[in-house]
Amino acid sequence: MATEDEDPVVQEIDVYLAKSLAENLYLFQHPVRPANLPYDDVPHLAARIKPRQQKVELELAINVNSASYSQSKGEQIALNVDGTSSEDATYSRKVMDKQVLVSSPAVSDASRYAIGVFRKGELHLTPLYGMLQLRPGFSYLDKADARHRENENIHDGDSSQEEPEEDVKQITVRFARPENDRARQKRMQSYEYMRQKQSEEQWHHLAYHGSKDSRADFERHYLFAQSSGMVTGSELNKTPKEYLAMLMPQAQKEAESKTVIPSNMVSMSQLRTLPLSDQVKTLMKNVKVLQFSQLMGLLGPGTDSTSALRCIQQVSVLVQGCWVVKSEILYPKESHSPYSGVSAEALCRGRDFLLWEFTRKRFVLRKDISAIVKLPAEDVKDFMEQVAYSRVGRGWEFALPPDAEFVRKHPDVAQRQTMLWQGVQSRLVWTFGLSKEDLIGKGDAPPGGLMVVSGEQRVRAAQDNMRERSKELEHKYKLNHLGVAQTGTDANSLEYLGSEDFPMAGLPNGLNVVSGSCADKLAAELLEFVRQRLCDHPVLSLSELRGMLNLRLTELPPGHVLGSGVSDRALQDALAQAGAKHMDVPLPMNDSGEDVKIFALWDTGSFSDKSRQALLEMFTKNYRHRRASLQTALTNAGAELSKEEFDSLLKECCASRSGMWYLKGTLPC
Repeated sequence: MATEDEDPVVQEIDVYLAKSLAENLYLFQHPVRPANLPYDDVPHLAARIKPRQQKVELELAINVNSASYSQSKGEQIALNVDGTSSEDATYSRKVMDKQVLVSSPAVSDASRYAIGVFRKGELHLTPLYGMLQLRPGFSYLDKADARHRENENIHDGDSSQEEPEEDVKQITVRFARPENDRARQKRMQSYEYMRQKQSEEQWHHLAYHGSKDSRADFERHYLFAQSSGMVTGSELNKTPKEYLAMLMPQAQKEAESKTVIPSNMVSMSQLRTLPLSDQVKTLMKNVKVLQFSQLMGLLGPGTDSTSALRCIQQVSVLVQGCWVVKSEILYPKESHSPYSGVSAEALCRGRDFLLWEFTRKRFVLRKDISAIVKLPAEDVKDFMEQVAYSRVGRGWEFALPPDAEFVRKHPDVAQRQTMLWQGVQSRLVWTFGLSKEDLIGKGDAPPGGLMVVSGEQRVRAAQDNMRERSKELEHKYKLNHLGVAQTGTDANSLEYLGSEDFPMAGLPNGLNVVSGSCADKLAAELLEFVRQRLCDHPVLSLSELRGMLNLRLTELPPGHVLGSGVSDRALQDALAQAGAKHMDVPLPMNDSGEDVKIFALWDTGSFSDKSRQALLEMFTKNYRHRRASLQTALTNAGAELSKEEFDSLLKECCASRSGMWYLKGTLPC
């Protein structure tokens, strides 16, 4: 009672709720202007709205005679946007004389706000339908860029009119799978689908009336509840508890009205309304790699580190002290690769092998990973870009530095993760047909303390490993002669296949032990494979041949001799035996820093060998030529070819882009 006496009620005001404009009342937040230049004094040329999206555009006139207006800049902007043509011009007066304000939602739910008008001791409230912020739009810059690109294309076309030709491009045709209910629902929730629906909504053009206009004065009367038909008192006839619930609705209702954002974006305000486990899962799906200290910073103050550690172990694995999202979280069952359509199971196996490699070493080579997992290059590159960065001349480096501090503070977690990776290793041994000895390796240094190993040390380690294996095989051979088993394997008939260019999994220098008879069969099968590919592709790169071999392995039955491991050196030897020649093309350094090796079928015994050889020799001097220069070089070399024969030779050995011809396998990406 004492408190009430100290704060007495001075006046009671009747509150009325007017709903005449409840579904049409918007609040616009304009950019700040000087007090002497109010928006009422600015001519409004046009106004339009998309009601469903609550998107508004206002077109305002610019006073070109103002002292603060730069006439030269205004004319230059108009020239960049419209050019010299007057058709469909944005600025008809050849000067930037108008500006467009584009809206964006200021709040996610405007129904909690109202406009109040006080008159004669009564407060009249009208709910807001939308609250929008207006900002300058710069769509004219996009039009200027498009015109600039168009002019460049026209200029390039004029320079190449001397040699008109049609480029033949190879396309890949894929058939869409039947869409089920789950895929349809996922597509309808995607960002692209929402953008498409938004673009389909038509603009509604509006008439603008200033605040002093008679129509505006007439519309302002609807802000008052002037008759009993316009007053709704039922909403105010509530108990204090119900009235408080209306003022402060439940969080669930607020969550339902939140703006939908794309699946690849995270709103931190919405994220912190989720349970801790969902917060961790959402963060890891979007970030892919995090240190535990970074995760705690994203989760916000007051988060229990023990609970967060328990949650992250459910969705991530430990790699070099950092947490990487699990493959099955990124690729759930029944999903497929967006690049090649490969199943989720194959993607998970390939990504797990990459992560396992990073638990052993700091750098990996993409060709080594591709040779083991045998997945399309786009998928392998996607794996590596998620967790690593490309370093020129060194391969791919893990994205974050090793977090030794976390391992020191949580040795029990690190031990559990080590046991988990041991289980993954066992699964990889069975999946990819690799022995445990090869996977474990003897020359691997811990990622946190990399060391440099000389070539002599690598050779010495390989020789020691060979001697140990020879002793084991010799022991088994003696047991076989005593009747224990019959294998017919002689330790003295061992060979090793491998090269420093394409090391095989396991041994320090890429050694792989096979029997002599198996090696002969492997060489024969490889030679036959290379000959068949050269018939279809007389010019190809070593990486393209490697991709063809990987594709062939997917068609062969398990245990085929080609699946025992083929090095780059073995491929080059097979190419030489098949009649191909290494072409020393002076290529510019590519982004990865890797050397591109090109091979061409040199001598086939046909009449066109001389013409083909002269054409190939041209590319040893320069990696690209124009069509006219190639034709002149062949004529000087004594090759008499008709237009059809010359076109056929170019199509067989070369590829074209932007009027220039490149040797196949060297076309820039």
